[in-house]
Amino acid sequence: MGNIMTCCVCPRASPELDQHQVSVCPCGSEIYKAAAGDMIAGVPVAAAVEPGEVTFEAGEGLHVHHICEREMPEDIPLESNSSDHPKASTIFLRKSQTDVQEKRKSNYTKHVSTERFTQQYSSCSTIFLDDSTASQPHLTMTLKSVTLAIYYHIKQRDADRSLGIFDERLHPLTREEVLEEYFKYDPEHKFIFRFVRTLFKAIRLTAEFAIVSLIYIERLVSYADIDICPTNWKRIALGAILLASKVWSDMAVWNEDYCKLFENITVEEMNELERQFLKLINYNIGVTGSVYSRFYFDLRSLAHDNGLYSPVYLLDRERAWKLEAFSRMEQYKVFYSAAKNGSLSADDLIHLQRAKAILF
Repeated sequence: MGNIMTCCVCPRASPELDQHQVSVCPCGSEIYKAAAGDMIAGVPVAAAVEPGEVTFEAGEGLHVHHICEREMPEDIPLESNSSDHPKASTIFLRKSQTDVQEKRKSNYTKHVSTERFTQQYSSCSTIFLDDSTASQPHLTMTLKSVTLAIYYHIKQRDADRSLGIFDERLHPLTREEVLEEYFKYDPEHKFIFRFVRTLFKAIRLTAEFAIVSLIYIERLVSYADIDICPTNWKRIALGAILLASKVWSDMAVWNEDYCKLFENITVEEMNELERQFLKLINYNIGVTGSVYSRFYFDLRSLAHDNGLYSPVYLLDRERAWKLEAFSRMEQYKVFYSAAKNGSLSADDLIHLQRAKAILF
């Protein structure tokens, strides 16, 4: 995954804009103004000097912090926010514990085993592994786990606090009239899974984006102090996936592409959803490796507690070679930036080509 951001801050930043007829958003958007305001606020200006008379001496540079380096809001404790601090417990895992404990208690009273009889375990002579790793998660299992986390957010919500920008009754995604009764009941897990899977297949996103999207969702819930409920979960998930795909994808992602998936949403409405989502999370789009890993392993725990298991395979010689190749590929990813600068050695190139040959 990359870190090229092609959101509505400035569409002209992408060289492929001329290939699209629809402009995502003008450069004078609220995000651009907010970012410019932070830059100006960081410049030391004397009170007696007029703005037009400010000068900089030779060698004096204007240091501007990156948007990911913005300080956290003072009213949000860092230690209690799992989307920013890896030691904090994730919200979805806390919300799921009540349901998991009830299931275990029910299975215990009914003398039902919580483990699958076909589950295979490793021993000294045999090792069983699945295809999911933190760097390359299994797509289907990750989508099931992420949508299960959204399901528990809805089921175990404290109230129905929401905002108009996420209300599907005010901003419907389809032209068909949706009955009010639809919003009175919590959606099932399989319905949430189908909705998210459709987005990922259409935009061709990988499993990593699902984990980052969930981080953005929990960041939104914490920062904006809202709940995920039947009236807003679709637009919240859509906004999180849209933002994750723009921030972390190496390919240019356009709001117009998402609009093609829905009948009753325009590019302007998608732009507004993106702007409001960014504003509500205080433009905090950074995700550290420790936070990402925490969410990944908590999602695995959530899947295990709810009986979702990835298929496991015997670690034979061929799979061991591929596993080693995956490890080398992750190790040599850092060399790509060095290769662009001409500092990559010939030995590194040879090792990288060998890893690709084993893998592919």
